[in-house]
Amino acid sequence: MGILYGMVAREYVVLAEFSTTSTNASAIARQVMEKLPGNNNDSNLSFSQDRYIFHVKRTDGLTVLCMADNTSGRRIPFAFLEDIHQRFVRTYGRAIHSAPAYAMNDEFSRVLSQQMDHYSNDPNADSLNRLKGEMSQVRNVMIENIDKVLDRGDRLALLVDKTATLQGNTFRFRKQSRRFKNTLWWKNAKLTVLLVVILLITIYLLVAFACNGPLLPSCLK
Repeated sequence: MGILYGMVAREYVVLAEFSTTSTNASAIARQVMEKLPGNNNDSNLSFSQDRYIFHVKRTDGLTVLCMADNTSGRRIPFAFLEDIHQRFVRTYGRAIHSAPAYAMNDEFSRVLSQQMDHYSNDPNADSLNRLKGEMSQVRNVMIENIDKVLDRGDRLALLVDKTATLQGNTFRFRKQSRRFKNTLWWKNAKLTVLLVVILLITIYLLVAFACNGPLLPSCLK
């Protein structure tokens, strides 16, 4: 149900009002105003009437009043009253101090109707809940960003691991290449020595055959 009735007055002079129901809220509002302290000190007051609560905000000689159901609490009704006060002062300025009864009703009753609907039905009208929603959104964004950072960290760690593995593989490949090169060089050296020995033996046999014996008798005379 929310806010059902709204009124703006200068002392006891009603300048504008609007009601969403056919209750006697207007008459009760006047009774409430009569119960207010005689001074014009700024104040925020609440009065219970059956299952409704009348909330009153007095500022600079201007009284803004609303009737809400008893489940609406105080935060939203007083946020509505503060909003209405600022809009009324901003719209009419110094004319407020001399305006006759209901002088602003035709125009400002529409504003009362719109803002009563806004504060009764729009969840964003509650600044505390809106702040909680914004904080929740910020928290969700932070969590998402943290997840992304952690994910990038995992990918970076994986990349570092792969780089370290690649470096290790490169080192082992170089070591194995040097070992293979050394092995191949020794095999070539052994083969070369073997070929030289075979060549020398072949030459010796040919010379021994030509010189009539292993001691080369005919060639040493």
